[in-house]
Amino acid sequence: MEEIINYRRDDVYDPDTIEQLKSHYKAILQLLGEDAEREGLLKTPERVAKAWAYITKGYREDPIAILKSAIFREEYKQMVLVKDIEVYSVCEHHMLPFIGKAHVAYIPNGYITGLSKIARVVDCFARRLQVQERLTVQIRDSIQEALNPVGVAVVIEASHMCMQMRGIEKQGSATTTSAFTGIFLSDPRTREEFLSLISSKLR
Repeated sequence: MEEIINYRRDDVYDPDTIEQLKSHYKAILQLLGEDAEREGLLKTPERVAKAWAYITKGYREDPIAILKSAIFREEYKQMVLVKDIEVYSVCEHHMLPFIGKAHVAYIPNGYITGLSKIARVVDCFARRLQVQERLTVQIRDSIQEALNPVGVAVVIEASHMCMQMRGIEKQGSATTTSAFTGIFLSDPRTREEFLSLISSKLR
């Protein structure tokens, strides 16, 4: 196992990026027919610039470093499951939100990571322009690479505003995606245990 990599969160905005985004958002307001100089919109371009810098902060984070910042040798060999992780992401096709929950499990192979790091990795990939299918696979692959576990399982359930606010406008629709490695692929009983646990209410 590679040595632990230090990881530090950094939510500082780059002033040059914010200034450039501000000018573009001001132009967008004007193109939409708004008066960008009226009182209610004067600070909107800056607010939106900072909001998008935060919404896409995953581009500036390293998921492998996140996981390796808290790796511990442990001979636990059963399933580790973190379920109901909130997902807030943005569809890359229309730049509208999709919101849901991720359920992530792995079976250790001599090493575990801090439970909060699993949620941080979900957030790291979600805070980018995404499609749900890719997001599911990226979470799976980063855990497999960082921990080399016996297997990884990821399921995401989400509602997409691009289907609810525009286009087909189906308000009750939801999308489920899954991705597995190792024993979750080869052993149906392990996969069924995972699916049973994420569908149950154990709290």
